[in-house]
Amino acid sequence: MTRHLTLRPYAPADLAAIYDICLRTADAGKDGTHLYRDPWVLGHRYAGPYVALEPNYAFVLDDGERVVGYILGVPDSIRFAAESEAKWFSLLRPLYPLPGSQDKSPDAGAHRLIHAGCPAPEQPWLSQYPAHLHIDLLPAAQGRGQGRALMEALWGALRSAGVPGVHLGVGAANPRANAFYRHLGFTELEKVEGRFWTLGYDLR
Repeated sequence: MTRHLTLRPYAPADLAAIYDICLRTADAGKDGTHLYRDPWVLGHRYAGPYVALEPNYAFVLDDGERVVGYILGVPDSIRFAAESEAKWFSLLRPLYPLPGSQDKSPDAGAHRLIHAGCPAPEQPWLSQYPAHLHIDLLPAAQGRGQGRALMEALWGALRSAGVPGVHLGVGAANPRANAFYRHLGFTELEKVEGRFWTLGYDLR
């Protein structure tokens, strides 16, 4: 049975569901549960600081029983980089020691991401596209126009704050997501061959 989906602002009670979705879409959009021993580690990097520091730019899809998708954004990537370092990643690192170079496990890679933090890109396009976002939907919510709906909710919030544009990164292993973003009107800002694209959307 297809459930009706409600798009609403993030609430603190949604945090565990967002972490779970982050993990269940971690393998190039597919379920990454089998890859990680620690089910929280990816959420600590890609979700936690966003809802902690910029909750007004977080929206979720709710099917009446659970959250099945989300979008998380920040209006100013430079400010967010500084605040997430001071108020999030610096506090997490003692709990996630930096692994040795010989450890190539997905968990070790996630630990390294926590130690890297979330630095703002030093690119000339950042002044035009200062915001950035993360969006993830479980399979039950895909193919129903809900990705666009989440994007439009965030775009509205960013426009109200006077933000001129938003960027995102997408891995080369996820061409379906790349096609989806380009269909919405994102354009290529940067490409690292075989690794990822950075795409931008003009909000003006």
